Amino acid sequence: MKHRRITTRRTAVAGGAAAALVIAGITFQSANATDSTEQFSVKALTAPAAGTLALSLKTDLGAAEAGAYYETGTKTLVVNVVSEDAAQTVRAAGAKPRVVENTLAELGAARKALTENATIPGTSWATDPVSNKVIVTADRTVSGAKLTTLQQVVRNLGGKAELKRSAGEFKTFASGGDAIHSGGGRCSLGFNVVKGGEPHFITAGHCGDTGSEWSDSAGGAAIGAMVESQFPGNDFALVKYSGDTPHPSEVNLYNGSAQAITKAGDATVGMPVQRSGSTTQVHDGEVTGLDATVNYGNGDVVEGLIQTSVCAEPGDSGGSLFAGDTAIGLTSGGSGDCSSGGETFFQPVTEALSTFGAEIG
Repeated sequence: MKHRRITTRRTAVAGGAAAALVIAGITFQSANATDSTEQFSVKALTAPAAGTLALSLKTDLGAAEAGAYYETGTKTLVVNVVSEDAAQTVRAAGAKPRVVENTLAELGAARKALTENATIPGTSWATDPVSNKVIVTADRTVSGAKLTTLQQVVRNLGGKAELKRSAGEFKTFASGGDAIHSGGGRCSLGFNVVKGGEPHFITAGHCGDTGSEWSDSAGGAAIGAMVESQFPGNDFALVKYSGDTPHPSEVNLYNGSAQAITKAGDATVGMPVQRSGSTTQVHDGEVTGLDATVNYGNGDVVEGLIQTSVCAEPGDSGGSLFAGDTAIGLTSGGSGDCSSGGETFFQPVTEALSTFGAEIG
């Protein structure tokens, strides 16, 4: 039987803004943070290069580093610090230092308090380096006593947290690269990978269970079986190809072309990204938060996600989030749609590859 070629797709992330948040960013100045007024030489960097520099400075600065983000307008990496000595190190590296009030340890304690006292379906929280706070989001289903509890917990955290509302409802997008089908359900292929020298692909964990068979058309012959699936907690799964199905390392752009994928990388707030999924195809957007915790309800809580301004809809689950030739994430869930907009969360690809012992290919 001849199988159609499966490629991973690119979805243009909805709601792309001029200032992309990479390790956390747009150019805002919050009430509890100040920019240095000293003159220093700042390097113009691409988003991936800024992410690499941010990780290096995080190692060098230790507890004195409090997050970073990329300003797309100036192509500048901004690094939050809590001391002037740390600021000098940032300047010497060619980035822009910004002295802030809250340390990452303090923001981590705020996140812990939210986990302990406000684990409510329809909520999410992520560390935002631009505001130097933990941004807590409640969707439209959070009301009454639950909303009151959430408001009180955030209030008790003072300047370390801020509460926002979403007009939509947080949910996984199962029902998006190329469409993949199993048992009447549809998701999207994320990225083709290699494990032990054999071809596999990765997708969202909530799409199916270990042992489930997958095809490239509704009711079609199986092209592979899911060998591992993790959800909740994480949201990724690995499917091993069977037969001779083509498995190029690329993402479907739904315009007759494809984007080659050569490597995997980590997200940075402010990073411009694209998403490809089988329902809404390609959309653009930006990374707006990291290490996000999302409560989809029914006990389905996922941690360590990438938060973005990308739109997505049912069927896009598992689809590709990428930046150029770099694989970044797998579509997990969110709120809204590609008509009204919304936010979407992604499972980091690097964590999935590390867990499975696989690599892009």
